[in-house]
Amino acid sequence: MKAGVNLPNVTFKTRVRDESIEGPNPFRWEDKTTADYFAGKRVVLFSLPGAFTPTCSTYQLPGFENGFADFAAEGVDAIYCMSVNDSFVMNKWAEAQKLENVGVIPDGSGEFTRKMGMLVAKDNLGFGARSWRYAAVVNDGVVEGWFEEPGLSDNHGEDPYGVSSPETVLEWLKGQSAESAA
Repeated sequence: MKAGVNLPNVTFKTRVRDESIEGPNPFRWEDKTTADYFAGKRVVLFSLPGAFTPTCSTYQLPGFENGFADFAAEGVDAIYCMSVNDSFVMNKWAEAQKLENVGVIPDGSGEFTRKMGMLVAKDNLGFGARSWRYAAVVNDGVVEGWFEEPGLSDNHGEDPYGVSSPETVLEWLKGQSAESAA
């Protein structure tokens, strides 16, 4: 993946709250497409190996959540976290993290991740197929900036983190703003 490439067109199976549904589980299925998330917006997308995992829950997701205002100041309309997890897991993780600024995208079957070239085996950890950690700045469905952790491979013995951090992405955005102003 690199700058200038269009995101793949995928339909995501999501669960959304619906107050018209009574009972303890007021959610319904709703299909959302790549265009629903990315068309006409400048978005930061970051993807990670799994919801509720240590680096993701302690650093990456909270960093994007807490830094939303800084990203918005650089022209970002939305921030999305994606993982090869189903909508039930992603929604519970969003609830546990008390997300208000970052939306979650469930790539339950890994179709989007596979088409991005980022699907890797994590059988060494008992995960199965998961996303390699990356981030992207996406403008109207086109990758503008790409931040991939080094070592993309199946069953990698480590989980590198830094290139796709909120701090790195924000620094890049600020650099782009400075270049535009010059």
